[in-house]
Amino acid sequence: MTDALVDAPTDLRIRLLREEDWDAVVALEERAYAASGLSEGREALRSRHHASPDTCFVLEHPGGQDGAGSVGGYLLALPYPLFRCPDLARSEDGHGAGAGERPTNMHAHDLVVAEELRGRGLSLRMLRHLEETARTAGYRSVSLVAVRGSHVLWTTLGYHARPEIDLPESYGTRAVYMAMPLDPVPSRPLPHPTDPTPGPHSRAEVG
Repeated sequence: MTDALVDAPTDLRIRLLREEDWDAVVALEERAYAASGLSEGREALRSRHHASPDTCFVLEHPGGQDGAGSVGGYLLALPYPLFRCPDLARSEDGHGAGAGERPTNMHAHDLVVAEELRGRGLSLRMLRHLEETARTAGYRSVSLVAVRGSHVLWTTLGYHARPEIDLPESYGTRAVYMAMPLDPVPSRPLPHPTDPTPGPHSRAEVG
């Protein structure tokens, strides 16, 4: 479940989500989605993390107590079969993600940045971090569900809308499933930028 993008870099760091981050993550999620009826609650959020702790991240920025960083955003992602997605009304039980063989698709389930940090490119930065993580791990695609009309923004980053894909009712009527193929990690050096026959454009350049 992803919301609108923002657009410029900053020096905040991305790290893996830790146990002590949950109060901040749940508060951010409630502020972002409760009014629109899209909030999942702590149990469901934790179940997404439990399914794939190595692909769930937080944004850490200065300003926390005792010199510790504060959580200014988060991204929960997990392997999920292409053209399927978690149901916001249910916790993850392992079956939806495909028990047995690992899916080749990584699903960016939920991305939230704190109100005071928006407009700095942090959503894009976190998404690109996930894409690189998934690419390195051998995933072939990344998917997401755009909510509240944000699919137009994701399209400019190379994600393709698939309105024919049925979504759980918990996402509401304006949600759109989207997906993007991942270029594989190069097995040999890429051509020099001045090469007269350049390779395919990176996904960041699409649009």
